[in-house]
Amino acid sequence: MSTEANKEIVRRYRAIYNAGNLDTLEEVLAADFIPHNLMAGLPLGIEGIKILQQGTMATWPDMHVTTDDLIAEGDKVVERWTQTMTHTGGAVFGAPANSGKIVRVTGMSIYRIVDGKIVEHWAEMDFHTVLTQLGVLPAPGS
Repeated sequence: MSTEANKEIVRRYRAIYNAGNLDTLEEVLAADFIPHNLMAGLPLGIEGIKILQQGTMATWPDMHVTTDDLIAEGDKVVERWTQTMTHTGGAVFGAPANSGKIVRVTGMSIYRIVDGKIVEHWAEMDFHTVLTQLGVLPAPGS
C-alpha cells in the first residue's frame, strides 16, 4: 500500500477512536493486532483496546484526540497528537473523582500497517503533564 493509503487508515482509526465506535475497530485493526503499550492486566489485541477505551471514556467522556502531524514511510505511520479532555469520572492517578479539570496533553503513536490493517501500535504520552494539570504533581518551578 502507498504511504498515503496507510495514513488514511490511521485517520480512520482516529475517527473510530474519537467517536467511541468500538464495534468498528475491526475495520482498521488486524485480528492479531499487537498494542505494545497497553496497560498491565488488560488482554492483548482488539479486546484490550476496547476495555481501555471504555474505561477512558468513563473517566473522560469528552476526550478528543486531534492529529497534529502524520508522517509515513514504508509500512509505518507516525502520528503526533494532542488530546483534550475534562475529568468528570472516577478518581484517577491520585486525583479525586469528578475534579472537573480540563487536561490537554500531547503524545506520539507509531502504527505498523500490513494489508490495509494496523498490526502494531506503540504510543508515548506526556503523563507528567496530565498529573500536573490534575493537581497530583506540582507545576514545574513551583
